[in-house]
Amino acid sequence: MVRQYSFVRLEHTCREVPNGVRLDYTPAVLVLGKRSWLALIFILRGTPLARIWLRLLVVISVAIAVTLVHETYGTFAAGLTTVPFSLVGLALGIFLGFRNNTSYDRFWEGRKLWGSLVNTTRTTARQIQTLIGKPDSDTRIVTDTHRELTHRVIAYVHCFRHHLRNEVHPGDAAAFLPPDEANEIASESNPPQAILHRLAQRYRELWSQGEIHPFHLNQLDQSLTDLTNLQGACERIKSTPIPASYTILIHRLVAFYVFALPFGLVSTIGVWTPAVVVLVAYAFLGLDAIGDEIEEPFGTDINDLPLATISRMIEINLRERLGETDLPEPLAPVNDVMS
Repeated sequence: MVRQYSFVRLEHTCREVPNGVRLDYTPAVLVLGKRSWLALIFILRGTPLARIWLRLLVVISVAIAVTLVHETYGTFAAGLTTVPFSLVGLALGIFLGFRNNTSYDRFWEGRKLWGSLVNTTRTTARQIQTLIGKPDSDTRIVTDTHRELTHRVIAYVHCFRHHLRNEVHPGDAAAFLPPDEANEIASESNPPQAILHRLAQRYRELWSQGEIHPFHLNQLDQSLTDLTNLQGACERIKSTPIPASYTILIHRLVAFYVFALPFGLVSTIGVWTPAVVVLVAYAFLGLDAIGDEIEEPFGTDINDLPLATISRMIEINLRERLGETDLPEPLAPVNDVMS
């Protein structure tokens, strides 16, 4: 029987499982639900403002200083117009749009891959429970085998999530594995692949015992291949960020633009310069911050993919197919955040 563990979601929660391993769950994605237009305007959590408020404070301080100097001494009145800032702003907006589209493509591809993972794990569990076992085999033994193999698939999903998030202690994965095997995979550089390898070895053992028909063995192995391909695609996204030179260039252009903007506006709009600058700076700095945040979809930022929620759903679905009733509750948003 699977060792049970309790779970309480807070800002960042840690619980102990019976083997002494800590389970960490960090909020990952903001879920707004149905809210009024006015309520959306004043939301702070999960928005770019929560990340860029200090930069905005510095920008508006510079804008206020430039405006005061101009109004007092007229220092910035001569020779400066808004034309170069309009041209640079247009080009910068295009660059930011392209970069954010690239970041969102990575985010959406990651979500599609985890959607495929849901389907593939369900297929694998169905194959385990319908294709393994001879008609004359002992029903109790076959059921235990189905449970053992299905639990390994669940362990793989949890371990894969930890692997993508660089989390060291896959306690919820270990809860579905024999203790000796859990200790073995903990020392592996790629624990989820070690679980798939052990699953393939079990298929071979069962095939040699006549519990798997040769035709069915290929189907079972193909599901493991599909899981390997999905994992490789996720690892490709994780290990191949947007080129650093492009990201650095965007950051520098945005910084130069928002800090230089007061000098180009002050001779035209005077005391309104700080208000206009803060609005423009919020737009450009916010777009820049969003691109940074969704570039790595498997992390634990507030707008990253809710991998823990998806993993829990897979666990519940697969254990239901086994007829288990002591199931954990699905993870629900807490303070509009899913983990």
